[in-house]
Amino acid sequence: MKLLLQACLFLVLGGMAAWVVHRDPGYAFLAWGNWSLETSLAMLSILGAAALGLLYYLLRFLLGVFHVPGSVAVWRQERRQRRARRHLTQGLLEFAEGHFDKAEKLLVDDAELSDTPLLNYLAAARAAQRQGAYERRDAYLRLAHRHMPTADVAVGLTQAELQLAHQQFEQALATLKHLREAAPRHSHVLRLLASLYEQLGDWEQLRRLLPDLRKAKTSSPEALSALETRTWRSLLQGAADALEPSRLDTVWQQMPRSLHQEASMVVAYASLLHQRQRDEEAQALLQSLLKKHWNEDAVALYGVLEIPDAAAALTRAEAWLTGHELDPVLLLTLGRLSLRDRLWGKARSYLEAAIANGAGLDARRELGRLLDALGYEQEAAEVYRQAVLEQPGARPVALPDYIPRGNLGDARHQEAVLPDLQEPVAEG
Repeated sequence: MKLLLQACLFLVLGGMAAWVVHRDPGYAFLAWGNWSLETSLAMLSILGAAALGLLYYLLRFLLGVFHVPGSVAVWRQERRQRRARRHLTQGLLEFAEGHFDKAEKLLVDDAELSDTPLLNYLAAARAAQRQGAYERRDAYLRLAHRHMPTADVAVGLTQAELQLAHQQFEQALATLKHLREAAPRHSHVLRLLASLYEQLGDWEQLRRLLPDLRKAKTSSPEALSALETRTWRSLLQGAADALEPSRLDTVWQQMPRSLHQEASMVVAYASLLHQRQRDEEAQALLQSLLKKHWNEDAVALYGVLEIPDAAAALTRAEAWLTGHELDPVLLLTLGRLSLRDRLWGKARSYLEAAIANGAGLDARRELGRLLDALGYEQEAAEVYRQAVLEQPGARPVALPDYIPRGNLGDARHQEAVLPDLQEPVAEG
Protein backbone atom coordinates (compact mmCIF):
# COMPACT_ATOMS: atom_id res chain seq x y z
CA MET A 1 0.00 0.00 0.00
CA LYS A 2 2.83 2.37 0.86
CA LEU A 3 4.61 1.63 -2.43
CA LEU A 4 1.42 2.32 -4.38
CA LEU A 5 0.98 5.71 -2.71
CA GLN A 6 4.58 6.65 -3.51
CA ALA A 7 4.13 5.69 -7.18
CA CYS A 8 0.98 7.79 -7.42
CA LEU A 9 2.79 10.74 -5.84
CA PHE A 10 5.69 10.50 -8.32
CA LEU A 11 3.28 10.29 -11.25
CA VAL A 12 1.46 13.42 -10.11
CA LEU A 13 4.68 15.37 -9.54
CA GLY A 14 6.11 14.16 -12.88
CA GLY A 15 2.98 15.18 -14.72
CA MET A 16 3.06 18.64 -13.15
CA ALA A 17 6.76 19.03 -14.05
CA ALA A 18 6.13 17.93 -17.66
CA TRP A 19 3.28 20.44 -17.98
CA VAL A 20 5.48 23.27 -16.68
CA VAL A 21 8.39 22.35 -19.01
CA HIS A 22 6.07 22.06 -21.98
CA ARG A 23 4.75 25.61 -21.43
CA ASP A 24 8.16 27.14 -20.78
CA PRO A 25 11.33 24.95 -20.91
CA GLY A 26 13.46 27.91 -19.77
CA TYR A 27 16.99 28.86 -20.78
CA ALA A 28 20.36 28.16 -19.13
CA PHE A 29 23.85 29.29 -20.13
CA LEU A 30 26.97 28.10 -18.26
CA ALA A 31 30.48 29.35 -18.95
CA TRP A 32 33.81 28.36 -17.37
CA GLY A 33 36.96 29.68 -19.01
CA ASN A 34 36.91 28.69 -22.66
CA TRP A 35 34.16 26.17 -21.95
CA SER A 36 30.46 27.08 -22.23
CA LEU A 37 27.15 25.24 -22.19
CA GLU A 38 23.90 26.54 -23.57
CA THR A 39 20.75 24.44 -22.97
CA SER A 40 17.23 24.54 -21.63
CA LEU A 41 16.63 24.80 -17.91
CA ALA A 42 14.65 21.53 -17.96
CA MET A 43 17.54 19.61 -19.53
CA LEU A 44 19.98 21.12 -17.04
CA SER A 45 17.73 19.97 -14.17
CA ILE A 46 17.59 16.43 -15.57
CA LEU A 47 21.37 16.30 -15.96
CA GLY A 48 21.85 17.62 -12.42
CA ALA A 49 19.48 15.02 -10.95
CA ALA A 50 21.24 12.24 -12.88
CA ALA A 51 24.64 13.43 -11.60
CA LEU A 52 23.42 13.50 -7.99
CA GLY A 53 21.93 10.00 -8.32
CA LEU A 54 25.16 8.66 -9.78
CA LEU A 55 27.16 10.26 -6.97
CA TYR A 56 24.79 8.78 -4.33
CA TYR A 57 25.09 5.21 -5.60
CA LEU A 58 28.86 5.57 -6.03
CA LEU A 59 29.21 6.61 -2.39
CA ARG A 60 27.00 3.71 -1.26
CA PHE A 61 29.15 1.27 -3.23
CA LEU A 62 32.36 2.63 -1.70
CA LEU A 63 30.91 2.48 1.82
CA GLY A 64 29.73 -1.09 1.20
CA VAL A 65 33.21 -2.14 0.10
CA PHE A 66 34.65 -0.51 3.22
CA HIS A 67 32.22 -2.44 5.50
CA VAL A 68 32.55 -5.82 3.79
CA PRO A 69 34.66 -7.40 6.59
CA GLY A 70 32.14 -6.33 9.22
CA SER A 71 29.22 -7.54 7.14
CA VAL A 72 30.86 -10.92 6.65
CA ALA A 73 31.44 -11.16 10.40
CA VAL A 74 27.80 -10.32 11.10
CA TRP A 75 26.67 -12.89 8.54
CA ARG A 76 28.86 -15.56 10.11
CA GLN A 77 27.59 -14.65 13.60
CA GLU A 78 23.98 -14.87 12.48
CA ARG A 79 24.71 -18.22 10.81
CA ARG A 80 26.22 -19.57 14.03
CA GLN A 81 23.27 -18.31 16.06
CA ARG A 82 20.85 -20.02 13.69
CA ARG A 83 22.82 -23.22 14.14
CA ALA A 84 22.77 -22.75 17.92
CA ARG A 85 18.99 -22.33 17.89
CA ARG A 86 18.68 -25.44 15.73
CA HIS A 87 20.91 -27.42 18.12
CA LEU A 88 18.84 -26.26 21.10
CA THR A 89 15.66 -27.53 19.47
CA GLN A 90 17.27 -30.82 18.43
CA GLY A 91 18.80 -31.26 21.89
CA LEU A 92 15.45 -30.84 23.62
CA LEU A 93 13.89 -33.35 21.22
CA GLU A 94 16.67 -35.87 21.90
CA PHE A 95 16.16 -35.35 25.65
CA ALA A 96 12.42 -35.96 25.32
CA GLU A 97 13.15 -39.17 23.40
CA GLY A 98 15.56 -40.41 26.08
CA HIS A 99 18.80 -39.97 24.09
CA PHE A 100 20.50 -38.12 26.92
CA ASP A 101 24.08 -38.36 25.61
CA LYS A 102 23.14 -36.89 22.23
CA ALA A 103 20.99 -34.26 23.93
CA GLU A 104 23.85 -33.16 26.17
CA LYS A 105 26.26 -32.80 23.22
CA LEU A 106 23.80 -30.79 21.11
CA LEU A 107 22.88 -28.52 24.00
CA VAL A 108 26.48 -27.75 24.96
CA ASP A 109 28.15 -27.49 21.53
CA ASP A 110 26.88 -24.02 20.63
CA ALA A 111 25.64 -22.88 24.03
CA GLU A 112 28.00 -19.89 24.04
CA LEU A 113 26.48 -18.65 20.76
CA SER A 114 22.89 -19.35 21.75
CA ASP A 115 20.40 -16.57 22.34
CA THR A 116 19.47 -18.40 25.55
CA PRO A 117 22.61 -20.02 27.01
CA LEU A 118 20.81 -20.33 30.34
CA LEU A 119 18.29 -22.75 28.84
CA ASN A 120 21.05 -24.71 27.09
CA TYR A 121 23.02 -25.28 30.27
CA LEU A 122 19.99 -26.03 32.46
CA ALA A 123 18.78 -28.65 29.98
CA ALA A 124 22.33 -30.04 29.65
CA ALA A 125 22.49 -30.38 33.45
CA ARG A 126 19.31 -32.47 33.39
CA ALA A 127 20.73 -34.63 30.60
CA ALA A 128 23.95 -35.17 32.55
CA GLN A 129 21.92 -36.11 35.65
CA ARG A 130 20.09 -38.80 33.69
CA GLN A 131 23.46 -40.30 32.75
CA GLY A 132 24.74 -40.24 36.33
CA ALA A 133 27.35 -37.60 35.45
CA TYR A 134 26.89 -35.49 38.56
CA GLU A 135 30.14 -33.52 38.24
CA ARG A 136 29.21 -32.42 34.71
CA ARG A 137 25.73 -31.59 35.99
CA ASP A 138 27.13 -29.24 38.61
CA ALA A 139 29.53 -27.70 36.08
CA TYR A 140 26.66 -26.89 33.72
CA LEU A 141 24.72 -25.32 36.56
CA ARG A 142 27.68 -23.08 37.37
CA LEU A 143 27.94 -22.06 33.71
CA ALA A 144 24.23 -21.28 33.65
CA HIS A 145 24.59 -19.02 36.68
CA ARG A 146 27.68 -17.35 35.19
CA HIS A 147 25.81 -16.47 32.01
CA MET A 148 22.83 -15.03 33.88
CA PRO A 149 23.56 -14.21 37.54
CA THR A 150 20.10 -12.66 37.88
CA ALA A 151 18.54 -16.11 37.25
CA ASP A 152 19.61 -17.33 40.68
CA VAL A 153 16.17 -18.77 41.46
CA ALA A 154 15.83 -20.63 38.15
CA VAL A 155 19.29 -22.18 38.45
CA GLY A 156 18.79 -22.97 42.12
CA LEU A 157 15.43 -24.65 41.52
CA THR A 158 16.93 -26.84 38.81
CA GLN A 159 19.79 -27.73 41.12
CA ALA A 160 17.43 -28.58 43.99
CA GLU A 161 15.19 -30.72 41.78
CA LEU A 162 18.18 -32.68 40.49
CA GLN A 163 19.58 -33.11 44.01
CA LEU A 164 16.22 -34.41 45.22
CA ALA A 165 16.01 -36.83 42.30
CA HIS A 166 19.46 -38.15 43.28
CA GLN A 167 18.41 -38.28 46.97
CA GLN A 168 21.06 -35.74 47.95
CA PHE A 169 18.81 -34.49 50.71
CA GLU A 170 21.35 -32.48 52.71
CA GLN A 171 22.55 -30.60 49.62
CA ALA A 172 18.97 -30.06 48.45
CA LEU A 173 18.00 -28.69 51.86
CA ALA A 174 20.89 -26.21 51.79
CA THR A 175 19.96 -25.14 48.24
CA LEU A 176 16.29 -24.65 49.09
CA LYS A 177 17.03 -22.71 52.26
CA HIS A 178 19.21 -20.35 50.23
CA LEU A 179 16.45 -19.97 47.65
CA ARG A 180 13.88 -19.26 50.34
CA GLU A 181 16.03 -16.41 51.62
CA ALA A 182 16.25 -15.03 48.08
CA ALA A 183 12.56 -15.58 47.25
CA PRO A 184 10.56 -16.11 50.47
CA ARG A 185 7.18 -16.41 48.74
CA HIS A 186 8.17 -18.39 45.66
CA SER A 187 5.55 -21.13 45.41
CA HIS A 188 7.75 -23.80 43.82
CA VAL A 189 10.54 -23.24 46.33
CA LEU A 190 8.04 -23.72 49.16
CA ARG A 191 6.52 -26.76 47.43
CA LEU A 192 9.91 -28.47 47.08
CA LEU A 193 10.86 -27.58 50.64
CA ALA A 194 7.63 -29.11 51.95
CA SER A 195 8.21 -32.27 49.94
CA LEU A 196 11.76 -32.53 51.29
CA TYR A 197 10.68 -32.05 54.92
CA GLU A 198 8.07 -34.78 54.46
CA GLN A 199 10.66 -37.17 53.00
CA LEU A 200 13.03 -36.41 55.88
CA GLY A 201 10.25 -36.80 58.44
CA ASP A 202 10.97 -33.33 59.82
CA TRP A 203 7.34 -32.70 60.78
CA GLU A 204 8.07 -29.78 63.08
CA GLN A 205 9.68 -27.79 60.26
CA LEU A 206 6.83 -28.76 57.96
CA ARG A 207 4.33 -27.54 60.56
CA ARG A 208 6.05 -24.14 60.62
CA LEU A 209 5.99 -24.03 56.83
CA LEU A 210 2.25 -24.72 56.49
CA PRO A 211 1.07 -21.07 56.83
CA ASP A 212 3.43 -19.97 54.04
CA LEU A 213 2.25 -22.85 51.86
CA ARG A 214 -1.33 -21.65 52.22
CA LYS A 215 -0.47 -18.01 51.53
CA ALA A 216 1.48 -18.94 48.39
CA LYS A 217 -1.29 -21.35 47.26
CA THR A 218 1.30 -23.98 46.41
CA SER A 219 -1.38 -26.65 45.91
CA SER A 220 -5.13 -27.06 45.92
CA PRO A 221 -6.93 -26.47 49.24
CA GLU A 222 -7.72 -30.19 49.42
CA ALA A 223 -4.07 -31.19 48.97
CA LEU A 224 -2.91 -28.68 51.59
CA SER A 225 -5.52 -29.93 54.05
CA ALA A 226 -4.36 -33.51 53.50
CA LEU A 227 -0.74 -32.42 54.06
CA GLU A 228 -1.74 -30.62 57.26
CA THR A 229 -3.53 -33.73 58.50
CA ARG A 230 -0.52 -35.96 57.76
CA THR A 231 1.78 -33.49 59.49
CA TRP A 232 -0.20 -33.28 62.71
CA ARG A 233 -0.87 -37.03 62.80
CA SER A 234 2.88 -37.64 62.53
CA LEU A 235 3.53 -35.04 65.23
CA LEU A 236 1.05 -36.86 67.45
CA GLN A 237 2.80 -40.17 66.85
CA GLY A 238 6.17 -38.61 67.56
CA ALA A 239 4.83 -37.12 70.79
CA ALA A 240 3.45 -40.52 71.84
CA ASP A 241 6.89 -42.06 71.29
CA ALA A 242 8.61 -39.33 73.30
CA LEU A 243 9.73 -39.92 76.85
CA GLU A 244 7.87 -36.87 78.12
CA PRO A 245 4.27 -37.98 78.92
CA SER A 246 2.75 -34.52 78.59
CA ARG A 247 4.11 -34.02 75.07
CA LEU A 248 1.12 -35.80 73.50
CA ASP A 249 -1.36 -33.43 75.16
CA THR A 250 0.76 -30.41 74.20
CA VAL A 251 0.68 -31.34 70.53
CA TRP A 252 -3.09 -31.95 70.68
CA GLN A 253 -3.63 -28.50 72.19
CA GLN A 254 -1.36 -26.85 69.60
CA MET A 255 -3.28 -28.46 66.76
CA PRO A 256 -5.72 -26.24 64.83
CA ARG A 257 -9.25 -26.55 66.22
CA SER A 258 -10.57 -27.52 62.82
CA LEU A 259 -8.59 -30.77 63.01
CA HIS A 260 -10.20 -31.60 66.35
CA GLN A 261 -13.39 -32.11 64.37
CA GLU A 262 -11.77 -34.42 61.82
CA ALA A 263 -12.70 -38.04 62.48
CA SER A 264 -9.39 -39.59 61.42
CA MET A 265 -7.45 -37.23 63.68
CA VAL A 266 -9.70 -37.87 66.69
CA VAL A 267 -9.38 -41.63 66.19
CA ALA A 268 -5.59 -41.33 65.88
CA TYR A 269 -5.36 -39.34 69.13
CA ALA A 270 -7.74 -41.70 70.93
CA SER A 271 -5.69 -44.69 69.75
CA LEU A 272 -2.52 -43.12 71.18
CA LEU A 273 -4.33 -42.46 74.46
CA HIS A 274 -5.36 -46.12 74.52
CA GLN A 275 -1.73 -47.16 74.01
CA ARG A 276 -0.84 -45.09 77.07
CA GLN A 277 -3.61 -46.74 79.15
CA ARG A 278 -5.67 -43.54 79.17
CA ASP A 279 -8.80 -45.34 78.00
CA GLU A 280 -11.38 -43.20 79.80
CA GLU A 281 -10.12 -40.08 77.99
CA ALA A 282 -10.18 -41.99 74.71
CA GLN A 283 -13.73 -43.15 75.46
CA ALA A 284 -14.94 -39.58 75.99
CA LEU A 285 -13.35 -38.43 72.72
CA LEU A 286 -14.88 -41.28 70.72
CA GLN A 287 -18.33 -40.81 72.22
CA SER A 288 -18.23 -37.10 71.39
CA LEU A 289 -17.16 -37.88 67.82
CA LEU A 290 -19.84 -40.54 67.29
CA LYS A 291 -22.55 -38.15 68.42
CA LYS A 292 -21.77 -36.04 65.35
CA HIS A 293 -20.38 -38.44 62.74
CA TRP A 294 -20.57 -42.18 62.20
CA ASN A 295 -17.08 -43.59 61.86
CA GLU A 296 -16.29 -47.31 61.79
CA ASP A 297 -12.68 -46.81 62.93
CA ALA A 298 -13.97 -45.01 66.02
CA VAL A 299 -16.50 -47.80 66.66
CA ALA A 300 -13.82 -50.48 66.30
CA LEU A 301 -11.47 -48.66 68.70
CA TYR A 302 -14.32 -48.19 71.20
CA GLY A 303 -14.64 -51.97 71.44
CA VAL A 304 -11.03 -52.55 72.56
CA LEU A 305 -10.87 -49.86 75.25
CA GLU A 306 -10.42 -51.02 78.84
CA ILE A 307 -13.49 -49.26 80.25
CA PRO A 308 -14.28 -49.67 83.97
CA ASP A 309 -18.07 -49.34 83.56
CA ALA A 310 -18.57 -51.89 80.80
CA ALA A 311 -22.35 -51.98 81.32
CA ALA A 312 -22.73 -48.25 80.67
CA ALA A 313 -20.44 -48.47 77.64
CA LEU A 314 -22.50 -51.38 76.27
CA THR A 315 -25.76 -49.50 76.78
CA ARG A 316 -24.39 -46.48 74.95
CA ALA A 317 -23.06 -48.60 72.10
CA GLU A 318 -26.36 -50.46 71.72
CA ALA A 319 -28.02 -47.11 71.08
CA TRP A 320 -25.89 -46.88 67.93
CA LEU A 321 -27.71 -49.90 66.48
CA THR A 322 -30.45 -47.61 65.20
CA GLY A 323 -29.67 -47.29 61.53
CA HIS A 324 -26.65 -49.61 61.81
CA GLU A 325 -28.29 -52.91 62.74
CA LEU A 326 -26.21 -54.99 60.32
CA ASP A 327 -22.92 -53.14 60.64
CA PRO A 328 -20.31 -55.88 61.28
CA VAL A 329 -17.89 -53.47 62.99
CA LEU A 330 -20.54 -52.31 65.46
CA LEU A 331 -21.70 -55.90 66.10
CA LEU A 332 -18.11 -56.95 66.87
CA THR A 333 -17.74 -54.00 69.25
CA LEU A 334 -20.99 -54.94 71.00
CA GLY A 335 -19.75 -58.51 71.31
CA ARG A 336 -16.52 -57.34 72.93
CA LEU A 337 -18.33 -55.00 75.32
CA SER A 338 -20.67 -57.86 76.25
CA LEU A 339 -17.63 -60.02 77.02
CA ARG A 340 -16.31 -57.30 79.33
CA ASP A 341 -19.72 -57.13 81.01
CA ARG A 342 -19.67 -60.95 81.36
CA LEU A 343 -22.87 -61.32 79.35
CA TRP A 344 -21.76 -64.53 77.62
CA GLY A 345 -24.99 -65.27 75.78
CA LYS A 346 -25.35 -61.75 74.46
CA ALA A 347 -21.68 -61.72 73.48
CA ARG A 348 -22.11 -64.95 71.52
CA SER A 349 -25.17 -63.58 69.71
CA TYR A 350 -23.44 -60.34 68.73
CA LEU A 351 -20.27 -62.12 67.56
CA GLU A 352 -22.22 -64.65 65.49
CA ALA A 353 -24.22 -61.79 63.96
CA ALA A 354 -21.00 -59.94 63.18
CA ILE A 355 -19.58 -63.00 61.39
CA ALA A 356 -22.82 -63.51 59.48
CA ASN A 357 -22.61 -59.92 58.24
CA GLY A 358 -19.04 -60.13 57.02
CA ALA A 359 -16.84 -59.45 60.05
CA GLY A 360 -13.27 -60.61 59.67
CA LEU A 361 -10.85 -62.73 61.65
CA ASP A 362 -11.13 -60.70 64.85
CA ALA A 363 -14.77 -61.70 65.28
CA ARG A 364 -13.98 -65.40 64.74
CA ARG A 365 -11.10 -65.26 67.22
CA GLU A 366 -13.30 -63.62 69.87
CA LEU A 367 -16.08 -66.15 69.30
CA GLY A 368 -13.64 -69.07 69.35
CA ARG A 369 -12.17 -67.90 72.66
CA LEU A 370 -15.64 -67.53 74.15
CA LEU A 371 -16.83 -70.98 73.01
CA ASP A 372 -13.60 -72.54 74.26
CA ALA A 373 -14.04 -70.89 77.67
CA LEU A 374 -17.67 -72.06 77.83
CA GLY A 375 -16.61 -75.64 77.14
CA TYR A 376 -17.88 -75.91 73.57
CA GLU A 377 -14.62 -77.36 72.28
CA GLN A 378 -15.98 -78.75 69.00
CA GLU A 379 -17.79 -75.53 68.09
CA ALA A 380 -14.72 -73.51 69.07
CA ALA A 381 -12.54 -75.74 66.89
CA GLU A 382 -14.89 -75.20 63.94
CA VAL A 383 -14.73 -71.43 64.41
CA TYR A 384 -10.94 -71.53 64.58
CA ARG A 385 -10.85 -73.73 61.47
CA GLN A 386 -12.95 -71.19 59.57
CA ALA A 387 -10.65 -68.43 60.79
CA VAL A 388 -7.60 -70.28 59.45
CA LEU A 389 -9.27 -70.90 56.09
CA GLU A 390 -10.21 -67.24 55.74
CA GLN A 391 -6.75 -65.91 56.54
CA PRO A 392 -5.24 -63.95 53.65
CA GLY A 393 -2.35 -65.65 51.95
CA ALA A 394 -1.60 -68.43 49.52
CA ARG A 395 -4.50 -70.43 48.15
CA PRO A 396 -4.68 -73.80 50.02
CA VAL A 397 -4.29 -77.09 48.17
CA ALA A 398 -7.66 -78.69 47.37
CA LEU A 399 -8.48 -81.75 49.52
CA PRO A 400 -11.30 -84.32 49.37
CA ASP A 401 -14.19 -83.81 51.76
CA TYR A 402 -13.19 -86.88 53.81
CA ILE A 403 -9.97 -88.86 54.23
CA PRO A 404 -10.24 -92.08 56.29
CA ARG A 405 -8.03 -92.12 59.33
CA GLY A 406 -4.83 -94.04 58.73
CA ASN A 407 -4.96 -93.67 54.95
CA LEU A 408 -1.65 -92.05 54.09
CA GLY A 409 -1.90 -92.48 50.34
CA ASP A 410 0.35 -94.44 47.96
CA ALA A 411 2.42 -96.98 49.91
CA ARG A 412 5.46 -96.21 47.78
CA HIS A 413 5.67 -92.68 49.16
CA GLN A 414 4.60 -92.96 52.79
CA GLU A 415 7.39 -90.79 54.19
CA ALA A 416 8.51 -87.33 53.25
CA VAL A 417 11.84 -87.17 51.48
CA LEU A 418 14.08 -85.09 53.75
CA PRO A 419 17.84 -84.72 53.76
CA ASP A 420 19.72 -86.81 56.31
CA LEU A 421 20.87 -84.28 58.84
CA GLN A 422 22.46 -86.78 61.22
CA GLU A 423 26.15 -87.52 61.14
CA PRO A 424 26.96 -91.06 60.01
CA VAL A 425 27.70 -93.45 62.86
CA ALA A 426 31.22 -94.76 62.70
CA GLU A 427 31.37 -98.49 62.38
CA GLY A 428 33.40 -100.12 65.05
